Amino acid sequence: MESKLIEMYEVNPFTMFIQPEEYGRKVYSKIVELEDEFISPYKPTDLIKRSCEFFGSTLEGRQKGSSLLMGITHKVPIAIDPSNFIYFFPTTSPVRAECIWISHEHVISHRRYSTGQTLVTFENKESYLFPISYSSFENQLLRTALLKTKLMQRMEHMERKTFYLHHRPKFMEASEAERKYGSKTIL
Repeated sequence: MESKLIEMYEVNPFTMFIQPEEYGRKVYSKIVELEDEFISPYKPTDLIKRSCEFFGSTLEGRQKGSSLLMGITHKVPIAIDPSNFIYFFPTTSPVRAECIWISHEHVISHRRYSTGQTLVTFENKESYLFPISYSSFENQLLRTALLKTKLMQRMEHMERKTFYLHHRPKFMEASEAERKYGSKTIL
């Protein structure tokens, strides 16, 4: 598959991963989607930052939210757009140039390839080799699944709460405030 050169890019439901690609002294991004590939002159983490902003947040805000929710501080997975199930995790610290961002949604399977390398098969049946140990990849995958579960539970809780507030039973009131029988008023 030939990569198309693009300027900016927002992560979307078809994005499988974004990895660094060296061009001379500059680090570009190779973006792999289910059926397409792109090259951008921006670093992977810069594209992730831009994507978080596109969906109304910042990378730092997403990382802090994930960290508070899960109690982890390093290589924190993020929900770029939880309403569209766009969850990504970094393979190393996001400040490192070699950091690859992988979509949790598209990973079908993974297996140990060698020490420090994991072969990952994605939804489109394509497999890619990543420079991350099997145990570290497994840990990142599980962390992201936990983040996804916790956020979905909170969203479902809010939906139930909203539904209850709009559909709660109304207090019954008598149709007549008072009745008159003869000359007496009964309340």
